[in-house]
Amino acid sequence: MALIPSQVLRLAILLSYFSILCNYKAIDMPAHQTYGGSWKFLTFIDLVIQAVFFGVCVLTDLSSLLTKGSANQEQERQLKKLICLRDWMMAVLAFPVGVFVVTMFWTLYLYDRELVYPRLLDNFIPQWLNHGMHTTVLPFILIEMRTTHHRYPSRPCGLAAVCSFAMGYVLWMCWIHHVTGVWVYPLLDQIGPVAKIIFFTMLTALINVYYILGDILNSYIWDIPKCVQEAEKLKAD
Repeated sequence: MALIPSQVLRLAILLSYFSILCNYKAIDMPAHQTYGGSWKFLTFIDLVIQAVFFGVCVLTDLSSLLTKGSANQEQERQLKKLICLRDWMMAVLAFPVGVFVVTMFWTLYLYDRELVYPRLLDNFIPQWLNHGMHTTVLPFILIEMRTTHHRYPSRPCGLAAVCSFAMGYVLWMCWIHHVTGVWVYPLLDQIGPVAKIIFFTMLTALINVYYILGDILNSYIWDIPKCVQEAEKLKAD
């Protein structure tokens, strides 16, 4: 019975991401009509990552319920593959990218919002949608980490995957600038080439730190020996 609330919660989070994405795509902003469209913004990429991740979570929950008590080995193998995909996405994409987007956005916003979210955007994006894109991502992913144990890949493999994502996005931004002559974020217009290299390196390092933080937090929450001891204590009571 303990699984039912978490299943419903994941479904609710998934539906909320669908709503946020639909409302965001419905906005007629000039930036959406330029090269790269919404895909040039890390916030939008993160929303897609979170929606796909929670979609995999819901699919895993459904498969787990359908295969419960079944002796079909093929179904068990497919379920294990889904669980491996879910855990990999959580470790490498959903947690580090989600935490990075929230912390970086609000840090820059509080310092000087014009660097990352100009006031002009208030005419297009309502406050609730802004928080849906840049705030609720963090509590949603923490709830998922608290309610479900995720097996992280080995530290070198995980960091290599996170670095690949970060470097891929940096190259994507550079390509967009090469094609259009405009940087995705106003902040990049105000710093020189050397400063950009340092900035990109620091951001890549930061997202790797968030990966390690997620690994540590997951291990702390799901301390297996501790969980077993607590379960045995509850049975004894």
